[in-house]
Amino acid sequence: MTDTEVRGVPATELSDEELEQQGTHAHATRNWVFLHGSAEQFARHTTRMLELEREYLRRHPKRTWQGSGGRATDTEATAEAWRETVRGIIGQLETLVNLPDPRPQEDSTGTSADPQIAFLRRIAAAGGTLHKLEAHQEARMAGLDRASLASLYKANPPLLVTEGENRVLTDAGRSRLNGAG
Repeated sequence: MTDTEVRGVPATELSDEELEQQGTHAHATRNWVFLHGSAEQFARHTTRMLELEREYLRRHPKRTWQGSGGRATDTEATAEAWRETVRGIIGQLETLVNLPDPRPQEDSTGTSADPQIAFLRRIAAAGGTLHKLEAHQEARMAGLDRASLASLYKANPPLLVTEGENRVLTDAGRSRLNGAG
């Protein structure tokens, strides 16, 4: 895979229309990537969004708050706004760096625990119910792939069910946990 396929066409090579469309799309998809994307997807999205914003600002400095900043003598307010922006980005990056290791934990024998059991235990520890976004995050943290996650809902009887926005551990799921020790 080439660099262009991974990162897209460099922002400096986009037409004004393409730059605006891609910038709009990047902002529109930000929430989805933040909530559902992998760390790699989030990092790539952040890098691309910032690249598009820098290029837009370079081409159209007067269309954004960075270029207008109020009065011509209001450089201190603009500088403080930039400092605050950078502090926010640094804070976000530090939070990402300090996230727990998403790889499955090893059991006492030194082998990786069953990701399905690890995931079911996480739901049980939360009282048997998790919001769907938290459940998907816990599944990733347990090392559970999508097919294995889906099999928990499709089992007969199901080990997990959906109740609106929540994912709920069933009696069969609790029995599976009890049988796993």
